[in-house]
Amino acid sequence: MECHVSGGDRNVFWLTREIAPGPGTFTMSVRLGKLASDTWRRDGWAGFRFGMRGHFGDYRDTALRGLGVEAGVTSQGQLFIGTAGNSAKIAWLDDLTLTLTVENGQATLEAGGQRVFATLPEMWLSGGVALVAHAGAAPAALPVMNEPSVPNSGKPAQDRGGDMRVWFSDWKLDGSKARTVAERAWGPILFLQYTLSRRVMKMTVQMAPIEAAQPAELWVKGKRVAQAAVEPMSSTATFRIAKWDDTKDHDFEVRWRGAVYGGRVRRDPRDKAKIAAGALTCQGEFGFPHQLIASNLKRIDPDILFFTGDQIYEANGGYGIQRGPVETARLDYLRKWFLFGWAWGELTRSTPCVCLPDDHDVYHGNIWGAGGRRAETPAAAAGGQVNPQQIGQDSGGYTMPAEWVRIVERTQSSHLPDEADSAPVEQGIPVHFGHLLWGGVSFALLEDRKWKSAPKTFLPEARILNGWPQNPQWDAARDGDVAGAQLLGERQEAFLKRWAGDWDGAEMKAVVSATIFCNLATLPKEMMSDAGTPRVPVQPAGGYAQGEKLVMDHDSNAWPQTPRNRALRTMRSCLAVHIAGDQHLGSTVQYGIDDWNDGPFAICTPAISNIFPRRWFPPVEGANRKLGQPRNLGEFRDGFGNRVTVHAVANPARFGVAPHAVNERAPGFGVVEFDKAARRVTFTSWARWTDLSKAGAKPYPGWPLTVDAAPGGGKFELRLTEALSGVIEVVREGSAEPVLCWRTVGPVDRIAVWSGGDYIVKAGKKTLRATAAPRVG
Repeated sequence: MECHVSGGDRNVFWLTREIAPGPGTFTMSVRLGKLASDTWRRDGWAGFRFGMRGHFGDYRDTALRGLGVEAGVTSQGQLFIGTAGNSAKIAWLDDLTLTLTVENGQATLEAGGQRVFATLPEMWLSGGVALVAHAGAAPAALPVMNEPSVPNSGKPAQDRGGDMRVWFSDWKLDGSKARTVAERAWGPILFLQYTLSRRVMKMTVQMAPIEAAQPAELWVKGKRVAQAAVEPMSSTATFRIAKWDDTKDHDFEVRWRGAVYGGRVRRDPRDKAKIAAGALTCQGEFGFPHQLIASNLKRIDPDILFFTGDQIYEANGGYGIQRGPVETARLDYLRKWFLFGWAWGELTRSTPCVCLPDDHDVYHGNIWGAGGRRAETPAAAAGGQVNPQQIGQDSGGYTMPAEWVRIVERTQSSHLPDEADSAPVEQGIPVHFGHLLWGGVSFALLEDRKWKSAPKTFLPEARILNGWPQNPQWDAARDGDVAGAQLLGERQEAFLKRWAGDWDGAEMKAVVSATIFCNLATLPKEMMSDAGTPRVPVQPAGGYAQGEKLVMDHDSNAWPQTPRNRALRTMRSCLAVHIAGDQHLGSTVQYGIDDWNDGPFAICTPAISNIFPRRWFPPVEGANRKLGQPRNLGEFRDGFGNRVTVHAVANPARFGVAPHAVNERAPGFGVVEFDKAARRVTFTSWARWTDLSKAGAKPYPGWPLTVDAAPGGGKFELRLTEALSGVIEVVREGSAEPVLCWRTVGPVDRIAVWSGGDYIVKAGKKTLRATAAPRVG
């Protein structure tokens, strides 16, 4: 193994070997040396980290962030165990064998004819092991395990620099305390995702970075059914098989050069009365590998999984951001992306999974895709590692090279159903919006970032910075709804209309996208952006932050308002609900379009883990809320003037659940259940610390929340001369756009609509006319 880039805490963790607890002996050895003759001239050391442990009792967490005892040789040739000392210097460092022996707490390190000793406490005599090449001073003390208030707490600095370029070989671990854990081996096939829709099965297999021409193969029932080349930049192989038998489960194997990775493609559950979807968003590294959420999902056994964005964050796994060149930047991205698969791969190998890339997935704090254009990046930020605030993302488009963006799209979304309109956007960046039919529920998968206009270019008077207006006199509700600004873009709006009227095989409908179509957030009045959100004091459980203001964050899909309302009318026409994430604040709302409560219901799922604890403490009480509900529920206008009824919200709070740094941000996951027989949808937001294996487990307060997915919210009513059933379409006289199009459970002779006038009602071959009258009661 060769460490080519010098920096802090470069390390390789041994997945399948560890030191067992209890009495006994272990010996670890390795050969090491300088990678080049002009290295090791500044401070640094190379050697072992042992007795490693993370914060969450999982070896994956230990591999990523685990602390342990350091032992090795410094660049000056001095040996140390735990803390730097003054041992005699080793003269020859170009090829050295380092040997560590520990017996009942007594440690000895030998190399180059020199030897040092140390007595170690029991807590550091078991755990994981790693090799380390560190640019910087040797440790001054043994590590201390604290609550993970920040990622990598207690670990050495990871900044680049120095000249500790090192090679290692012949790494060995032996002795009575040496334990093999073969089941932890990972690779070269790492994980996979698949979807099955209308008898087309698509699967993306994620490999470790490899250089080989041999294709991957998909085997079912002992027969090879497909093979696919491994695309070298993304290290993925993608299968597409039409006419898949979706009436039964199929166990499969992916094979590549002797490696085998198994899973199961589920049968289409269209005969099930209820379809459950797991909904997740925003996977920060706090709490990785999020094992309690994963085990809860395994217990729920959803029919499908939706990951609605920020599958990675730039900080995940440490070591900063590598923005160029592309060949190196793609390895930086893949390392972060692999953490996603390490956390959820046991679920995605047997459950259909949708991944929708969002802003952080493409190394943006916020993104306005503007049809795929190249962002106007300042010259100072053109390559290497830079502060995200220096990037010209406010201009719209993508700051990273298109080739790199295509890698992200391929790894996360190439397994999604065939695109509704496959033409790429600018720079050849692919699209993945389309129609997924699963279990009798029709899902529209939208990319609500790729065509969205950049507010800075449309709203110069607002003085936009990172999506936030800096002009205190500017009002988004009054001034922000400008002509020409796009949300979904013309192509997606056209698809959405086609999808809304397509009921072939569908009983209910839902839209899935990155972000909800309102801005449910407040902040202290003096704050002009959410940059300080991580530092805003978290309230005690049941507390309320007084005197806050509604915010105008253009990263939300509350803007632009006119195309937002166009999309909501289309979604309403087919009685679709909306599943989204991104905002970190778990909530369930009903959108308002022309009036409160005349739009679709939506769930924004809590973040899996986040450092931006967004909150909802509106300065006025919600109107028309139910008796006993908190003041922040009910009918509101958001900072953009959009009507929204808040039915449930999970604000950050001091819940008293350790680790506090993770859980005070109100993280968790969502479940959306479609009851096809009753035409009802149930939304639930679960806290990440809830253990569903225990009796009495409850979701966040306010959930579960069940809503009807049938016409019923309009203030007018059509009274038909005869009952109709099946797929019913309602069109206003003189218009070509359906007001309603849905599949009924049984005969219907009255239909609620939102405005008066004359209507044409169609069902099969029958056509009726009716005039909408005000509803009574």
